[in-house]
Amino acid sequence: MRVHKKKSRSNSKIWINVSIGVLCGFIVLVFLIVLLTQTGKPKIQQQIPAAVNAQNTAAQAETEPATEAPTEPETLLTYPTAAENVTELTANNISSEHAVLLDVDNNTILAQRDPDARIYPASMTKIMTLLVAAEHIENMDDTFTMTYDIIAPLIDAEASRAGFEEGETVPLKDLMYGIALPSGADATTAISIYLCGSEDEFVKLMNEKAEELGLENTHFTNASGLYDPNHYSTATDIAMLMSAVMENDTCREILGTYQYTTSATEQHPKGIPLESTMFSRMYGNEVTGITIEAGKTGYTDEAGHCLVSYATDADGKQFIAVTAKGPTYWRAVFDTFAIYGLVHDGYPMPDNLAAQETDENGSAIDPTETSTAPAA
Repeated sequence: MRVHKKKSRSNSKIWINVSIGVLCGFIVLVFLIVLLTQTGKPKIQQQIPAAVNAQNTAAQAETEPATEAPTEPETLLTYPTAAENVTELTANNISSEHAVLLDVDNNTILAQRDPDARIYPASMTKIMTLLVAAEHIENMDDTFTMTYDIIAPLIDAEASRAGFEEGETVPLKDLMYGIALPSGADATTAISIYLCGSEDEFVKLMNEKAEELGLENTHFTNASGLYDPNHYSTATDIAMLMSAVMENDTCREILGTYQYTTSATEQHPKGIPLESTMFSRMYGNEVTGITIEAGKTGYTDEAGHCLVSYATDADGKQFIAVTAKGPTYWRAVFDTFAIYGLVHDGYPMPDNLAAQETDENGSAIDPTETSTAPAA
């Protein structure tokens, strides 16, 4: 009997141990199942009450700068406005089809004739060429050697040239005077290649400068002003451009020079005498109370005769006159005198444009006479 009881107790212990083992195993199995089912699931973000979230957003907005809407880039020039007493020029006053007289100090138009119509600027283009070159050349004493590929096409196009020859090594300063005074397309091409490797690349700088200045009606396709339907401007834009050009000391000095002789070279031992195409037709003091100090002529068949000039009066006031699409180069000059004469009543406006004028030698000039001058 005692043996049987002892054996019963032993069996009870075994059953308890088995039960505990099974229970522990079940718990471990459940834990493993939960662990495996949660692995790889994204973490659940704590839900933030709407009010708190709004406060956080507002705080972030205060610390972060607001994103501004894109604005148009500022330009260096603003378009002039017409003066209250602006003079409307007609064919009874001037023969040039387009004209502007700009009061630079007040940025107002004092006189005009169809000033915002598209024109072909011819070699008035070269004032932009000169400005871009002046802003990019680091050493005016550096040199450039002229090539056949530069000169030959200009001869074929009957473009005006300064006279540099194939193989001639020319200082950049001489090229700058060659651009402005005799209106040399050989010089503009040389400067373009020196600075940018090609004229096309240089023209990109010219158009970028036009955009920087705020010239909305101007586009260039070449550096010399040869005719191209996509090479255009307006009398107003040219006047604005001239005002910027005259703020550059290098351009101001060159455009205000009457005569200049280039450096001696093997091809030109005595240098090349250069003469301003504008000052060769005027003294600059023909208009009472006005001194014409600088300027640039232009001509192509499509552009007619053009002239942009800069003048001051005795009080130091600044003026710019532009004439375009004139019938002769003398009429471009006489029209300019007539326009400046409006400032101080210092030059008679002609009553009859068919009346004869005289040149610097006193010879009679028919203002309706046509010209066969090269593109300049």
